[in-house]
Amino acid sequence: MKSTCFALLLSFAVPALADTVYVSLTKEDAIAVVDGSTGESRGRVKTGAHPRGLVLSPDGKRLFVALAEDATVAVIDTVTQEVAARLPVDESPKSIALDPAGRLLYATDDAAQRINVVDIVREHVVKRIPVGAEPEGVSVSPDGRWVISTSEGEDVAYWINTAKQAVVDLSAVAARPRASRFTDDGRQLWVSSENAGTVTVIDVADAHQVKKIAFDLPDLPRDAVKPVGIRIDKGRRFAYIALGRAGRIAVVDAQRLEVVDYLPAGPRVWNLEFSPDQRRLYAANGGSGDVSVIDLESRRLLKTLAIGQGPWDLAVGP
Repeated sequence: MKSTCFALLLSFAVPALADTVYVSLTKEDAIAVVDGSTGESRGRVKTGAHPRGLVLSPDGKRLFVALAEDATVAVIDTVTQEVAARLPVDESPKSIALDPAGRLLYATDDAAQRINVVDIVREHVVKRIPVGAEPEGVSVSPDGRWVISTSEGEDVAYWINTAKQAVVDLSAVAARPRASRFTDDGRQLWVSSENAGTVTVIDVADAHQVKKIAFDLPDLPRDAVKPVGIRIDKGRRFAYIALGRAGRIAVVDAQRLEVVDYLPAGPRVWNLEFSPDQRRLYAANGGSGDVSVIDLESRRLLKTLAIGQGPWDLAVGP
């Protein structure tokens, strides 16, 4: 009887989720739309070949999808769940980011080694910015002043000044940089380096390195730890780093810049996204075809949602 009562109390203690989770399925050429509370499907949207990076418009009405093998960015109407437009870009877009106003979209072009700047209203590329070899990740600072392009082939982060729409600086980072992320206060840039197994924290004011964070998992060999996706909460209290094939998410004290915990996830955990209230974290597990849902207050796994083949990136709306 006690265990039954405890289970009932626990069920009331866990907040109901009302999130809509969008997940790119690279092996299905589709976006899965899932109810975060039940794990039930809210639909599937066929997009085109090899969807990778996702980003929601500021009003949540449009989902932008980088199609790595279609040379386009699909624009999905989140109400009708249909592709409403296709933005032409060059060759091989993998990662995308929006400026704070939601007017310009920045898309990596791995093949041509540049960033495409796309005017969303006019639906065409307005600038092509040369960057380093194998540009993988792209991010925009909260004030819209900077765009960062990480170069896997050159182990640097390129600083693009948006007023000039040109590279004005670069920061050396460790081997094979993947994702980058600004803190919400705009003071720091975090860059994950997959092959080095580290994250570099950079001061935005002068682009100097503050610290390089390493990850130590005694039960795993060092080369199994492959940092990729990054999320940092609004108060810069904690950062969460997807550790790839290690199947873990590192929790980093974002003030002391020290690892404080590791959370379980699925194999090849690629990317992460917060719920809108930042009480939960969603993790795309490419190796197991599912998404981990983690309660951040208790740091425990709430559930695992079966999604489909090759989940890579996520976007979450109400």
